[in-house]
Amino acid sequence: MCKYALKHSVFFLEAAPSFSFYCPFRAPVKCAMMKGEWKRSVKHVKQPRNPRRLVVKVGTSTLTRETGSLNLQNMEHLARVLADLEGMGYQPVLVSSGAIGIGTKKLRLGERPTELRMKQAAAAVGQCRIMHIYDKLFSEYNRSVAQILLTGDDVEDPDRSAHLRSTFSALLEMRVIPIVNENDSVSSAEIETGRHKVLGDNDTLSAIVAELCQANLLILLSDIDGLYDADPRTHPGARLLHQVDALTPEVLEMAGGAGSWRGTGGMATKLSAARIAMEAGCDMVITNGSRMEDLYGIAEGKDIGTRFVSGKTRN
Repeated sequence: MCKYALKHSVFFLEAAPSFSFYCPFRAPVKCAMMKGEWKRSVKHVKQPRNPRRLVVKVGTSTLTRETGSLNLQNMEHLARVLADLEGMGYQPVLVSSGAIGIGTKKLRLGERPTELRMKQAAAAVGQCRIMHIYDKLFSEYNRSVAQILLTGDDVEDPDRSAHLRSTFSALLEMRVIPIVNENDSVSSAEIETGRHKVLGDNDTLSAIVAELCQANLLILLSDIDGLYDADPRTHPGARLLHQVDALTPEVLEMAGGAGSWRGTGGMATKLSAARIAMEAGCDMVITNGSRMEDLYGIAEGKDIGTRFVSGKTRN
């Protein structure tokens, strides 16, 4: 289990023994989980942000159709916009989901596998397929891409995280667009850990990548316009929150619980990602992935989706 991701979760877990661990982005952290909540003492170490560096996370719902087939139209549009942003002087990093789902379709399994070894096999096939398509699409716009597959150990170990940081910097300096996913073929904990997912949700992964890259902005492309104060499907008057300055108990409550419309849609994991990003001095935006053109306005700071503002950029 990646303790770094666990530390930032907005959820409380059952009581467990205390422990200490090294976080590659901060000073050593001492944690104790008592009576269902985390107690921690963290000396935060700020890393310099790159104002033109941004991380974009795209989910399976955006990359695939209801049949499980790849949504090539969305993938092409995403590649075109990111290539254009790179040409405008931005340094985009793409965190892409979909390996298991795409592998399931490629292998004609009929439904998403439940057995761990079959999930890992589907991920291996799907990751190969998705990177092949990304390479072809970005090549149409004269852009090179690189694949980076991560595990929890990669971000926990100080030596590995240092190498990762250097690799990201080198790729971006050469105007290569890194495409990141979890290494699901070898990381059993990252695929499924029961009640609590660690790096297994790419919202959390994208926030960790944003911190590794010292990005100034993280954009989560979702199937919803942002964070609402009520379920918009049952409350026609539900209000979209355009800016969140702090993850207050009231804001966290909006994520809902397991089985709710927000929990099912992954809003809870997005708020966990927001916590990581904001503490790192990186803004985060949740927006609808069906409107790729919005990435231009978001990069320029326009009022699109829900923006979680870090203390660094808050007025």
